[in-house]
Amino acid sequence: MEKTAVKDLSFEEAMTELEQIVRELEGGRIKLDDAVTAYERGVELKKHCEEKLKEAQTKIEKLEINPQGELSATPLDVEN
Repeated sequence: MEKTAVKDLSFEEAMTELEQIVRELEGGRIKLDDAVTAYERGVELKKHCEEKLKEAQTKIEKLEINPQGELSATPLDVEN
């Protein structure tokens, strides 16, 4: 069975697959070549998930009402 390209996975699908890879690697019951391939796929999945999270973060805005009673949207400051 051919695996779906990482770029075509949703965040949830990528996380599920990444968690499965981690369990397999931690179990230590796979061949070295398969472990290396799984690790490489895991790196791709991790990067994909980070990118998806960053995209979502930039879309989140904080709604505020200014002293004049007007509604405005500003980027959410996740640092605070």
